[in-house]
Amino acid sequence: MRDATARWSRSTLLFLSRQSWLKDRATRVRSLRRLSRRFVAGETQEEALAAAKQLNARGLWASFDHLNEAVRDAEETREEVREYVRLLARIDEAGAQANVSLKLTQCGLLLDRALALENARAVVAEARARGSFVRVDMEHGAVTQATLDLVRQLHAEHGESHVGAVLQSCLRRTEADARALCAERVRIRLCKGAYLEGPDIAFPDKRDVDACFVRCMKVLLDSGVYHGIATHDERMLEATLEHAERRHLPRDAFELQMLHGIREDLQQQLVDQGYRVRIYVPYGRHWYPYLMRRMAERPANLAFVLRHLSRGRARRRE
Repeated sequence: MRDATARWSRSTLLFLSRQSWLKDRATRVRSLRRLSRRFVAGETQEEALAAAKQLNARGLWASFDHLNEAVRDAEETREEVREYVRLLARIDEAGAQANVSLKLTQCGLLLDRALALENARAVVAEARARGSFVRVDMEHGAVTQATLDLVRQLHAEHGESHVGAVLQSCLRRTEADARALCAERVRIRLCKGAYLEGPDIAFPDKRDVDACFVRCMKVLLDSGVYHGIATHDERMLEATLEHAERRHLPRDAFELQMLHGIREDLQQQLVDQGYRVRIYVPYGRHWYPYLMRRMAERPANLAFVLRHLSRGRARRRE
């Protein structure tokens, strides 16, 4: 019964994360804005760069994500490109140990595939010119194939040093995708996934998600390509480090990745042990969907979120 309730709560939070009409409402709720700052570095580039400076000082690397997704206005997608071009310039000027992560729906994938490619191509070209790297984030299952198709095209144009993909072990297709992309020398970030998916395309049982993660992790580490293993799950970390040790991989042959504001003690412990650790640093004013996905990782948060959303609505009626 408890497991069923937790699954329902998680599904509800992930459903709420995709409700565009809640985005503006949530950002006006003071308690949710405060909560977002645990997971989001701020709303401006200045705040994000300051967070990265602190991470670098502790021996951690960063990957910036300007929060926005499901953009359906062409000019807004081009503003996202301008945001990333400015960001890459500032990373370069500051000499920061950082790269960027980019969602294709913020580039216009839901509006026009050609527009999304044009926009993503401009960001990757800027990164290549500055000797940097763009990680193309994976989103919900409806855009998985289109995302990988565009990543492959960008990879063919710019190479493995400048563009890579993300795979989610919750999806049934991911092990096959991991093998195919590794054969093409596409750099991958492997994570579990944080989107609401149906059982036809995703594993409903956490044990299957974890088992897929471990299988895919081994494919990645055995490939000879530089990948990122993204998890806070100590069991997954232990499996990763044990496999790397069995394969006699140097500690700079791959990197571990974690989220801003989560398990800072573990982040530092891994750095002190000589591993490369990169922190995903989101920023921007469109933080609501990202926050909901983080809340879904602890389904007990559902009551908190609903209570504060309803309070925000009640205050506006007064």
